[in-house]
Amino acid sequence: MTRTHRLFQLMQTLRQLPAPVTASALVDETGVSVRTIYRDIEALRGLGAVIDGEAGFGYTLVEDATLPPLGFTDDELEALVLGLREVDVIGDPALAAAARTALAKLKARLPARQTHRLQHAILDARRFTRPAEPKIYVTALRAATWDEATVEFEYEDAQGAASKRQADPLSIVFMRNAHMLLAWCHLRQDFRAFRLDRMAGFSVTGAHFRPRRVPMLRDFLKRLREESEQRAEDRATEE
Repeated sequence: MTRTHRLFQLMQTLRQLPAPVTASALVDETGVSVRTIYRDIEALRGLGAVIDGEAGFGYTLVEDATLPPLGFTDDELEALVLGLREVDVIGDPALAAAARTALAKLKARLPARQTHRLQHAILDARRFTRPAEPKIYVTALRAATWDEATVEFEYEDAQGAASKRQADPLSIVFMRNAHMLLAWCHLRQDFRAFRLDRMAGFSVTGAHFRPRRVPMLRDFLKRLREESEQRAEDRATEE
């Protein structure tokens, strides 16, 4: 392993592990000696990396936007291209546009060899049927979800029945070829998944439910997983 590659790996490990990262944890991840870890930490600091901590206490990497990026491995680049192209295909209009501009920015900042790999990436995302376009301003819904703000909207279910809902938005997911809002529905007093293309008249109420979004989402996802496993068991029994 070259020194440059070793320093790159050390930076990535500092980014990925929970801070503060002890020298022994860095040894386990990188496979080098404790002495080499201490020497490489000082080398990174000399190159401009802001790393808090010291031997015996652990280290924390403080990201600095003024530092040049260390670059991507070829597999990381393929993953980024595939992910951005998938968002371009299935994302709402604002996210799809953001994916295209992000890909263009990525291309402009890569070394020449990796620019070629980006342009001719062997992985791609194709869908012959795009999801139905949401009828609401999804950027505002995303903001409300981040803010843990209760929202209000009109909703039409699969049978065409209309209702007005207030809900605590937990997450926006793409499943069943549609964009879905996972939320706590005030009307039903239960978790519900709403299709964005069946929502209209969206607004933010001014009420908040923080800091409960993360545990609520965890509970909802657990229920969805259990229901999916139960359906799989039922099908297996029927067969």
